[in-house]
Amino acid sequence: MSEISALTILLVEDHAVTRFGLKILLDNVPGYIVVAEAEDGNQAVNLTLEHKPNVVLMDVGLPNLDGIDATKKIKQLSPDSRVVIFTAHDRDDDIFAAFAAGADGYCLKDASLETLLLAISAVASGAGWLDPRIAGRVLSFYSRNSTQPAQPVKDTSVSAALSDRELEVLQLVVDGMSNNAIAKQLFLSIETVKSHMRHIMSKLSITDRTQAAVKALRSGLL
Repeated sequence: MSEISALTILLVEDHAVTRFGLKILLDNVPGYIVVAEAEDGNQAVNLTLEHKPNVVLMDVGLPNLDGIDATKKIKQLSPDSRVVIFTAHDRDDDIFAAFAAGADGYCLKDASLETLLLAISAVASGAGWLDPRIAGRVLSFYSRNSTQPAQPVKDTSVSAALSDRELEVLQLVVDGMSNNAIAKQLFLSIETVKSHMRHIMSKLSITDRTQAAVKALRSGLL
């Protein structure tokens, strides 16, 4: 893959050694290129405007302007740039503040390289992504405590493509139920539930249950 068609990444990390290591790892991934590095939130905003990266890999605890506020500015000024929060912080207030600011994904720093690449790939393709270790908390919060009206569905063809049964299954996924639990709830076989999940993921252009739930909640499908 040429640099023109490569997935471009802006690294935002105030620890130089960590930033250096991430750059080496990501630059060695075929089709990925780190186009710039920032060590604080203000630099992150400026470099995003300069380079228009596909993905901004954003730490939270940054000097001058923290990662949450930097994310909010980036999403306002460069909405096509996707933001993955990459941090050691797993506190609820940080997680929910990040998504309120417009973050597209949230990955913990002790994740494997494979998991980080999954997060980057998912948000670059237009999906949301949550670290599996925090997904349950986030989905439970949004599905049970949100008092905000659903946002309009951006792609009505996607919502129309889902059958009533698929929407019903998707709602139960958002509620945190496993395939076995969904099968019992809807009096279906486990194979039928798996088939519905395959159809849902195909129609929503995502690859796992967490992405399905995030997309449903953030797009107003449910």
